[in-house]
Amino acid sequence: MLKVIEKGLSNIGVIFFFFSTIDYLRYDWIQCLVFFMDLISSFNIFASGSATLSFGNPMLVLKSSKFYKRLYSCSSAVDSEASYLTKHIDSFLSNSVLDSRTLLSTHAYIITTGHAHNRFIASKLIASYASFKQPHSSTKVFDSLSFKDPFLWNSIIKAYFSNGNYVQAVELFSKMPFFGNLPNQFTIPMVVSACAELGLLCFGMNVHAFASKLNLFCGNSAVGASFVYMYSKCGVVDDASLVFDEIAMKDVVAWTAIVIGYVQNGESDSSLQCLREMHRVGGYDERPNFRTLEGGFQACGNLSALTDGRCLHGFALKSGIVSSHIVQSAVLSMYSKCGSIEDARVSFCEVVNKDLFSWTSFIGVHAKLGYVCECFQIFLKMQANGVYPDGMAISCLISGFANSMKILEGKAFHGFILRRNFDVDRIVYSSLMAMYCKFGLLDLAENIFFVGHNQEKDCWNLMVVGYEKAGLEMNCIKLFREMRHEGIEADFNSVISVISSCSRLGAIHFGRSIHCHIIKSLMFEKVSVVNSLINMYGKCGNLTMAQSLFHQTTQDIATWNSLISCYADSGHPFKALTLFDELISTGLKPNTATLVTLLSACAQIASVEKGRKIHDYIREQGFEYEVSLATGLVDMYAKCGQIDLAKEIFDSMDEKDVVSWNVMISSYGMHGHGKSAINVFQQMEENGARPNDLTFLAVLSACAHAGLVDEAKSLFDKMKEFSIIPTLKHYACMVDLYGRSGCLHEAESLVLSMPFAPDGGIWGSLLKLQNAQ
Repeated sequence: MLKVIEKGLSNIGVIFFFFSTIDYLRYDWIQCLVFFMDLISSFNIFASGSATLSFGNPMLVLKSSKFYKRLYSCSSAVDSEASYLTKHIDSFLSNSVLDSRTLLSTHAYIITTGHAHNRFIASKLIASYASFKQPHSSTKVFDSLSFKDPFLWNSIIKAYFSNGNYVQAVELFSKMPFFGNLPNQFTIPMVVSACAELGLLCFGMNVHAFASKLNLFCGNSAVGASFVYMYSKCGVVDDASLVFDEIAMKDVVAWTAIVIGYVQNGESDSSLQCLREMHRVGGYDERPNFRTLEGGFQACGNLSALTDGRCLHGFALKSGIVSSHIVQSAVLSMYSKCGSIEDARVSFCEVVNKDLFSWTSFIGVHAKLGYVCECFQIFLKMQANGVYPDGMAISCLISGFANSMKILEGKAFHGFILRRNFDVDRIVYSSLMAMYCKFGLLDLAENIFFVGHNQEKDCWNLMVVGYEKAGLEMNCIKLFREMRHEGIEADFNSVISVISSCSRLGAIHFGRSIHCHIIKSLMFEKVSVVNSLINMYGKCGNLTMAQSLFHQTTQDIATWNSLISCYADSGHPFKALTLFDELISTGLKPNTATLVTLLSACAQIASVEKGRKIHDYIREQGFEYEVSLATGLVDMYAKCGQIDLAKEIFDSMDEKDVVSWNVMISSYGMHGHGKSAINVFQQMEENGARPNDLTFLAVLSACAHAGLVDEAKSLFDKMKEFSIIPTLKHYACMVDLYGRSGCLHEAESLVLSMPFAPDGGIWGSLLKLQNAQ
């Protein structure tokens, strides 16, 4: 280097001399050479032929170097050096750089020709380095500039943002004002999107205020759309909606942001409403693109809105957007979630490039309906086509075993995935726990939970829900307490399960503490959570608090059902029937659960007139006679003394579950028709329905009221055939029957043979029988 300096070479000469001997360049070397350029006198090598080295003319050395040939290969022999310089820089600005080596060489050329401080060239360099995943090199270019305007700040922020370095993008934005530069309409969308990815809601709100102060919202849909995306991503969809409403000229980006935002926050109904409004507006800029339709299909799938989904599919076909792979996959996923196998099959066949998502969706639709054999066949076919399953695909298949209640097969598949060494992630373990909880095999679910997976939030929540579903309320509450102690966040399902457990146990004090937790955790806006609180307070006898919560929340049909059920179950059937009239006046339509509760209220007061009124309403509104609704009618008419009408409705039922059979047997029993109750029990067996412990309790009670001792003995012994172990209630019923029939010896023998200690009721019946004799 000293030899070169002594010879008096110019800046360009020194640089090109070194480039002629270097085959691979690094940015750090360029910076080093630029430093030496400032120490050397300026002498134009192109204008003078006197500057020579001992090994010949420097221009000849330059033109024989690899670097020169690489740069000048496209130049015409007649072009002047200045003309080539312009063309080369123009080419760099207008075309993408093919590789990082060419970028480094071009950067060196730009520095040596004195164009490094040109703002457009510098911006191009920043973007080019970013495209090769080298934002640190972009920063060096940016830092070397003496003058930085918003255009260059946007370039460096974009360099980090496009590479997923969101923290650095936000930090650069924060530095802008300190260097005398204010953000513009191009800066804000990148920074706000970075806040969304990082979950920086508070910082994003500050940016919102800053952008409003700078008046950047006027006539710029991109700025507004970025805030819609940020608020939605951070879970504040109401604020996203407010920002969306403030956008004067809404384009497809803004509409897509709000449609997807609603879906991501569990408000699929609102998402479809926005999509309908977008279609109604119908301008060129408001036409849905493939991302908008993807959000719409997700909303339809979440709501199981098959009709809306088919309409949207037709629109996609008409618009020609359905050829997009993203839309094809979204259509398949929608039909899968809606449970439409035929539509899903057609959509699956239309997908050209079947990826893992497509196969998983197709497995999912069969799993949802419990078609396990088909699920497994698709699972094997997927692997035969070279697509390896991930945790989601395996979990779909596991849910198929759970939905079909195939216990042995589910256990076998658990062993299968372990033997085949599939990737078993937290999704698979959560699915296995959910499957075993649904099977009622809590010990196996606990094995998975306590052996290495008790640090995952999903597993904790699943176990809490599993205990509640299995009727282990104390375990549910205990695990929830441990969960809170470990600092693990409970989801809505866990909270609802704990509230239900408190409701069954009458644990009003712990229920109130959960109520406080709900308020502190901002869960009170979730209607399903408030509905569970209404149920709890109602079941625990605090109807005043239940009524207060009812008026504090948004009232959907489930909220009305909760309050009506509270009054009906608490011995206030007239208030429950009054609430039904209020419900009709609001314009909400009762559902099956509402009507079943009202029929129960009519049965409590034995009001056949009010019962007929509810029955007429069911006919007028065209309600199908679902099993639960028809069973409610049977129970109501029987308790109102209309046993023949109850039997008529029972016989007209196309489908009967065990509850229906139990209600009909109990109805005959309460009317003293023991023989008829036994006949219904025999019909139940002939129809292949399996009786449970409540069935035997109902038929034994009917025998007790009718004094049918021999028949009762036979039925009591028959419980063993169905592997049903008699409970205290069954023994009490038999002792009562012997007491009514004066069979003291049989009663004493039965009490002495009991596998557990008799309660006060049984001893009382036995003592009463002895006194009578």
